[in-house]
Amino acid sequence: MLAHFSFSDPALTVALALAVGTLVQGIAHHLRVPGIVFLLAAGVVLGPEGAGVVLPASLGTGLDMLVGFAVAVILFEGALHLDLRRLRREAHSIRGLVTSGALVTAVGGTLAPRLLLDWSWRTSLVFGTLVIVTGPTVVTPLLRRIRVRRNIATVLEAEGVLGDAVGAVAAAVAFEIAIDSGAGGFGVDAFVVRLAVGALVGGAVGGVASGLLKLRGWVPEGLRNIFTLTLALACFQISNSLVHESGIVAVVVAGLVLGNLRVHDVDELREFKEQLTTMFIGMLFVLLAADVGLADVRGLGWPGVAVVGVLMFVVRPLDVVVATRRSSLELKEKAFLAWLAPRGIVAAAVSTLFAESLESEGLEGGGELQALVFLVIAVTVVVQGLSGGVVASALGVREAPRGGYAVLGANAVGRALARELSVDTAGSILIDSNATECGRAEEEGLSVVYGSALQESVLVRAGLDHRAGCVGFTTNVGINFTFARRAAREFRSSAVWVALERNEVAVGAGMVERIGGRVLFGGPVRLVSWIRALERGTAVRCVLLPPPESKSTRLDAVLPPTDEVLPLARLRSGAATPVDGATRLGPEDRLACSVRREALAAVAAAVAERGWRLEQAGEPS
Repeated sequence: MLAHFSFSDPALTVALALAVGTLVQGIAHHLRVPGIVFLLAAGVVLGPEGAGVVLPASLGTGLDMLVGFAVAVILFEGALHLDLRRLRREAHSIRGLVTSGALVTAVGGTLAPRLLLDWSWRTSLVFGTLVIVTGPTVVTPLLRRIRVRRNIATVLEAEGVLGDAVGAVAAAVAFEIAIDSGAGGFGVDAFVVRLAVGALVGGAVGGVASGLLKLRGWVPEGLRNIFTLTLALACFQISNSLVHESGIVAVVVAGLVLGNLRVHDVDELREFKEQLTTMFIGMLFVLLAADVGLADVRGLGWPGVAVVGVLMFVVRPLDVVVATRRSSLELKEKAFLAWLAPRGIVAAAVSTLFAESLESEGLEGGGELQALVFLVIAVTVVVQGLSGGVVASALGVREAPRGGYAVLGANAVGRALARELSVDTAGSILIDSNATECGRAEEEGLSVVYGSALQESVLVRAGLDHRAGCVGFTTNVGINFTFARRAAREFRSSAVWVALERNEVAVGAGMVERIGGRVLFGGPVRLVSWIRALERGTAVRCVLLPPPESKSTRLDAVLPPTDEVLPLARLRSGAATPVDGATRLGPEDRLACSVRREALAAVAAAVAERGWRLEQAGEPS
């Protein structure tokens, strides 16, 4: 018997918000625009004042719990990515933005609606504290796309995560004052207590989680991600149960602790949380945008737009001036910080909860508060998000190209390639999902990104779009090919190389050429055999030196047609490039290669016949 169909079904509302949120973010990714722009539009179009498909009101009180848990996961994931070593280097600016800068924003955000919209002081104060937050959900994707200097990115990312915690607690205290719930005075005591309890609970949970994850085998391999997720949710709710609205601080501190205690597979945890975050961001923005009354937004009129303008062009610059007055940041770096401060999911989520609470208390202004926060989010995301790259270029604060190579495969040959390709100051980086191989690479002083090359977040962390080239060397030629194709198409890498296995039929040289790639080593080789040879020490590093007055020579005219030598890189004037069939060796070039020990004499003789000289050498410094 068919069930009665209704869009007021809460399960259907959540399912549609999840599906639409994910689909919209995929479209935004291909169009290279901030996903939140489309998410907000989708929520409005599908909401009760649009198509009437997504109905947040059908969730009742369940919306509060859903929003709370989702925000907890989002901020926990954001904190996992914060590196304490980088935070210490920019500690002065970060501390200023989340303290004195936050106070400037709170004051300016309070005065603007009070003077321009004639709101009450209490409602204005709640709004002023809500707009303290920026948010990693908006800032981090923008920074990945526009690639600014590392110090600026560190400051903005830290402000997004830590500022959300401070802003959310400040907003909770301001809200208590607004409804006369006993906060008293300026709520300083309540503010400090929330921060302290959240920090203690988060620190304890983060420490326990990292300790258990470090005990090999205590948490089964397949449950480590779920284990961490459930602890984060428990941390959030336990802290909130002890002191209302302290949970956000708790999950931020827990994520910060766990992300910096060198847990074995923290990168895998980050990947898992990034996927959940993407899903929750899509769902929340669709639901929260659908929950906003368009009549309330229109009712703000031009005074509402003026409030947003004051926040962007007066309050934020003043915030940055006060917060960074004695920092080491350059003027143009401060100017970029002053421009980029889009609001995100925490402001939207908390304003929604406060609007409902104001209505339940019989107080006016809840709808207008939610509408003004929505307007701030929409304008700042659209204007600052779309112009961020242009402003960064105009100010000259984009990150300089890093150079170096990304090498897929931390096996013995991959490590040898990375060493050869790291002779210049840029350095190269290895990518692998094998923890043992990654550990060996780190012991040898090589840079490593742990994770699957099929995950976009892993490739982003490896900086593929700023590398001189990408090299795929694993024993799976299909993975090598897929990696090179993604590097060329999605990350626009100008040069990609693919290692092919001899007698392999699944991927051939023609396929590699069609994606604009090159066959590593000049042709297929026995991949597993060479990995074993380097692991066992039965192959040694050698360098081929040209004759005194040599001319430009093709690779196959220098090396004998044998499986006893593996060409790795052409060395020229302090730089190195991978070797392929089109490589030509000039009079100033040297060729680094691996040669099997038992064939050293034969290879040296064959090379000498071609006018070159083979010398056994140590590892490159």
